[in-house]
Amino acid sequence: MAEAIVTENLNKTYKLGAWDVEVLKNINVSIEKGEFVSIMGPSGSGKSTLLYLMGGLDKPTSGSIKINGKELAVMGDREESKMRRRDIGFVFQFYNLIPNLNVEENICLPVLLDGKKMKDYKSKLDDILEIVGLNERRHHTPRELSGGQQQRVAIARALINEPDIILADEPIGNLDSKTGIEIMQLFQKINRQRGKTIIQVTHSSESAEYGHRIIHVKDGMVN
Repeated sequence: MAEAIVTENLNKTYKLGAWDVEVLKNINVSIEKGEFVSIMGPSGSGKSTLLYLMGGLDKPTSGSIKINGKELAVMGDREESKMRRRDIGFVFQFYNLIPNLNVEENICLPVLLDGKKMKDYKSKLDDILEIVGLNERRHHTPRELSGGQQQRVAIARALINEPDIILADEPIGNLDSKTGIEIMQLFQKINRQRGKTIIQVTHSSESAEYGHRIIHVKDGMVN
């Protein structure tokens, strides 16, 4: 099986005044295409930092990250930005929706930022709305949606460019347990039916069980 993401001897250190704070230490992980992987660890363990490094949202202090075989460090800013828009979909705990845009417009935001026309994505939009179960809410704004529905919009937005990889940071952290189960079942469905590689950071052992395997991070190291 081909590898979606590989990290080699990955380190991340932040400067805090005169102090160097080691957040990640020599992380070596390999995630295959089509895998659903959960990253778990206590608060402050470095798990979200690892996810952001994998998505190119932050840069390592040292070490290597490869996305679909391409080394992040050798990419120029424009190529890396394009990779983030087209090859990776991001889902965050707080949804990050634009309040005055409706569901359709929020989902198509990556398309518009890529300089493409929303009308060319109509059939894909219809398909994705069907997947996330929001057909009847397509003209509603975020304030008219529940938390679970807003997260479904965020997941749909992550899918619109047909990325190979979806990175999710505490995707059910703001949701009640019943809605959280529904969202995890949706991720599982997308992984199985669409073959998307999904990597989620979670505190919840129940959520982690929806994936194929768990990567445990503690004190900045993979255990």
